[in-house]
Parts: sequence; structure tokens; C-alpha cells
Amino acid sequence: MAKTAFEGTKLKKVEDFERIERSAPFQELLKAKRKFLVPSIILFVAFYLLFPILISYTDIMDRPAIGDISWAWIYALLLFVMTWTLATIYMKKAVKFDNMVEDVWKETNEGRKAQ
Repeated sequence: MAKTAFEGTKLKKVEDFERIERSAPFQELLKAKRKFLVPSIILFVAFYLLFPILISYTDIMDRPAIGDISWAWIYALLLFVMTWTLATIYMKKAVKFDNMVEDVWKETNEGRKAQ
């Protein structure tokens, strides 16, 4: 239930965040974000950590790929491509997450009016 608090002479509504946290739309939001973010972060960190490991402990990256350009340069370029790609995908997913947040707030406000 939403509580009220006095702030100066104005009446201010205080959200019941525990109720919001237990709501189905909020749980769906967390599930959707986790489903996207966990694999993305694992991919990102693994791809970045693999680079210094390959450079330090193997000679694969020293071999020429295109003319005098070694595989290390291509891998480094792919790191930038991966970063921009993940950022772009996240920006598109963030729109869906924002819509889900709106659903959470709508349900919260409807629940408040019913009480």
C-alpha cells in the first residue's frame, strides 16, 4: 500500500517498493534483463581476456593474416566491432526494458487506485 508523507505543506505519496518488487511485471523485467545481460557480459569479458592470453602464451597472433597485418591487429579491430555491436543491441533492448518498466508503474498505480 502506498504511504503518504508530509513534505512542508504538500502531501507526498511514497511508493511501496517491496510490493513493486514482488509484482509479476517487475519479476518479468528482472528475468528479461538477466537473460540478456549475463550472456552478454560473459561474452564481452571472455573475448577481451582471451586477447592478452593469446598474445602472451601463443604465437597465433604473430602470424600474418593479410599482407603485413597480423592476426593481433584483426583481433583488436574485432574487439571494437564487438563493443559497438553489443552497445547497439543493448540500446535496442533498452527500449523493450523501458516499456516493461512502464508496465510495472502502470500496475503499481492501478493497484494504488484500487486500495
